[in-house]
Amino acid sequence: MSRDVISDEVWAVIGPLFPAPKATGRPPVDARTVVEATVWRFRTGAPWRDVPERFGNWNTLYKNFNRWSHAGVWAAVLEQVQSHAHQAGDLDWVASIDSTIVRVHQHGATLPRATGAGSNYKKYGPEPPDHAIGRSRGGLTTKNHLVCDGKGRALAFVLTGGQVADTSLLSETLSQIRVPGAAGRPRTRPDRVIADKGYPSKANRAWLRAHGIAATIPERADQIAHRRKRRGRPIDFGDEQRRRYRGRNVVERCFNELKKWRGIAMRSDKTARSYHSALCLAATLAWLNARFSNTA
Repeated sequence: MSRDVISDEVWAVIGPLFPAPKATGRPPVDARTVVEATVWRFRTGAPWRDVPERFGNWNTLYKNFNRWSHAGVWAAVLEQVQSHAHQAGDLDWVASIDSTIVRVHQHGATLPRATGAGSNYKKYGPEPPDHAIGRSRGGLTTKNHLVCDGKGRALAFVLTGGQVADTSLLSETLSQIRVPGAAGRPRTRPDRVIADKGYPSKANRAWLRAHGIAATIPERADQIAHRRKRRGRPIDFGDEQRRRYRGRNVVERCFNELKKWRGIAMRSDKTARSYHSALCLAATLAWLNARFSNTA
């Protein structure tokens, strides 16, 4: 079986989450075919025009993918898969946060964009004027700010230009967490957040305290030196915190899993919306593959 084929057990979970075809008009394209073609396209990193003919007309496939991106379908599917894990008690609410840089292929940087726009792409919605493309030491890049659960599965991500500092996006990234339960309001706050030395600002610690989220974030050497010159209680980062901090590598494993898809490891999509949808699809399959591999 080809790697781009969605298994029956996976499709049984996500298939009902896609829009039902219209009762009138032209015969609809099979939703499963569209999803499998999208998986093939982003796993290989190929242009839409090179999608194999066995999936059907490439333009029809792209139009369905793009329409679902505008409607927020891909993000909603990921949210529902997270909800299933939450209701089953399989979601680890000790979260880790970090970011990764993605080079933008020349084919993905052809749209006019407002430099220094400062807009971030969170979930579905208006396309930001910079398309989440910026210029850093690596050239034209996109930065994926991601928070995952304690088992290395993506909870939320925010896309920015590659030059945006990690510390400025902690609260915004965590605010994108939204996991519905069986009843009541969706859960939006982890029990604890683990982050590296790119995040230990005073504003971030204050935001976490205000939202009742415990933090495991080491201080940088310059912050420790400045603190010694002032009165006050130092940040607690003893043996227990060091033990917790060893679990931060799950976010690196999450990035590694997502970047196995070449269309995610290098961005060739012109819009942030399309690239975000690809991340949602890859993250959804990562959640389901972990679920079914554990029950096999």
